Amino acid sequence: MESIFLFLDENLLLIYLLIFTVILGFELISNVPTILHTPLMSGANAISGVVIIGAILLIRNADPTDYLTLSLGALGVVLGMINVVGGFAVTNRMLKMFNKKKK
Repeated sequence: MESIFLFLDENLLLIYLLIFTVILGFELISNVPTILHTPLMSGANAISGVVIIGAILLIRNADPTDYLTLSLGALGVVLGMINVVGGFAVTNRMLKMFNKKKK
């Protein structure tokens, strides 16, 4: 029980920052107009690409016996790839809606 309080005490600023960014992100995303959804999704895909690069670097620099770091890095790569592929598929589908139909 004491280790939980020690963790909270040492990382209180990071916990506040996490809560603040979750609330800020929710407010920003909920107020985005529909017309801006596709460009913002493309930007989010680019950010996910950076996350994938970071996860790969984490795996590369981790100690081979540090299974937690290796697992988190692998999870980051997998989830980032799912996000990128799904995001590009949805963006492509939305952009096809704006194409003129051939007669």
